[in-house]
Order: sequence, then C-alpha cells, then structure tokens
Amino acid sequence: MPETRFSSPEASIAYMKEVAIERSGFSSWLGVEPIKVWQGESELLLSMRDELTQHHGFAHGAIVGLMADNACAWAAASAVGDVVTGSYSINFLAPAIGTALRAKGTVIKAGKRQVVVRADVWSEDAEGTAKLVASAQGTIIPTGKVELPR
Repeated sequence: MPETRFSSPEASIAYMKEVAIERSGFSSWLGVEPIKVWQGESELLLSMRDELTQHHGFAHGAIVGLMADNACAWAAASAVGDVVTGSYSINFLAPAIGTALRAKGTVIKAGKRQVVVRADVWSEDAEGTAKLVASAQGTIIPTGKVELPR
C-alpha cells in the first residue's frame, strides 16, 4: 500500500477541500465532495443536477470523465503529494442515470516520475443502488512541490 503524505484521513480531506475544490472553480461549481483521500485511495461523490446532463438526461460524459480524472489524481496525491494529470483513458460502460455519481481511485504503482492509477465511476439512485458506468486508468505526474504539513 502506498504511503500517505497526510497525518490523518481527516487532514487529507481538509486539504483536498481547500486545495482541490475551493481553488478549482470547476470542481467547486460542480460540488464535488471528497469522501476518502488516504494511502493511495480516493472516493468522491457528486450530486447530479440538470445542468450536468446531456440531451438524453444521462450525466454528460465530461462529468463522468471529471469524476474518473479526479479520483485518479486525488488517489495519487494522497500517496505522492501535489500532482497533475498526464493522461487518462476511460471506457463508458452504461448510461449514468441517477441522483449521484461516485468515483473510487486506487494507485496501482507510484513512482518518482509517474503514478499509475485505476478509477471506477458508479451512478447511484435515490435508494442508493449503484451501477458501474465507467472505468478508467490514468497516468498522474508528481509536480515535485512540497505541500505544507497537515
């Protein structure tokens, strides 16, 4: 399991809310909520609303992609510090219909120059029933910046 750059799970969530959400106009506007960002794993939640859908009423592919990208980057950040996405590929598996999207990321291998991460995205309905709608793999690049202790 990858090491963590935070002193506790709570400190990692606070950091992600401050840096990855509040400083990101898009993630902030969307209302992305970090659930877990710890030891190479991430989980995030997004409540769906009409502005995030395409013409069939499904979550737009860009929104599903954002959830996969953030899950990959946040899992990597929990292991290696500040990061940017180098690339990711995504497979859309089913229409994202529901009241929320949930994404989970897991570091596969963390190196000095790149971190390979896998992410899955589920749509959830009001009863909490989940359906896998996308799977992604990303290459995340550590920036080398040292974050403040949390």
